[in-house]
Amino acid sequence: MPSPTRRFDAVLFDMDGVLVDSEPRWNDVRIAFATTRGLPWTHEDQRACMGGNTRQWAEIMQARLDLTDETVEQIAAEVVAGVVASFHRGEVEVIAGAAETVRRIAASWPVAIASSAHPAVIAAAIDALGLHGVFGAVTSADEVAHGKPEPDVYRLAAERLGVAAERCLVVEDSENGVVAGKDAGAHVVLVPNPSVPPTQHAFAVADSVIARLADVDPDRIPG
Repeated sequence: MPSPTRRFDAVLFDMDGVLVDSEPRWNDVRIAFATTRGLPWTHEDQRACMGGNTRQWAEIMQARLDLTDETVEQIAAEVVAGVVASFHRGEVEVIAGAAETVRRIAASWPVAIASSAHPAVIAAAIDALGLHGVFGAVTSADEVAHGKPEPDVYRLAAERLGVAAERCLVVEDSENGVVAGKDAGAHVVLVPNPSVPPTQHAFAVADSVIARLADVDPDRIPG
């Protein structure tokens, strides 16, 4: 049980960009998807998809690629399958120290994943991390009405852990995620990912900034 003297009752981790360096693979899969249809996929297109749940980003892809003859469900299924296959081929890098950090924190606090990703992608990431049974809750934005930057997924993760969102530490790497955590009422620490650097607004909104995931210690968070 969390100590009443501690500042946080639980730690909620984003996944893409925090625990696994998967954003480049999402981009690769979307580029391949567009290329097979003779269409371009740009950096701006990829940015537009970040944070949304599966239906939201699939709708964005459908609109940006003008895929009037393909359903949102077909688009989502093909892209999700491609990302899961990337995990299975070992093409997605685990963030340095991620598994060790989660296990260290989980020894003293309830921990959860609160991710925008499809449940199949989350499962593949947990496989890659070797963290089966460590998280008290695994939450996908596909289970809520809105993905990040809306706070829904963080509120659901806190609820599943049986704690108030206001008593949670959120670990994030993106503007949408930082805003989602803040709007849920949590204290948000930003851990920048060099693969997809956060915006300046993310730095401004976050409560704390820590350079490396391995240095995150809920008992020593400033601010």
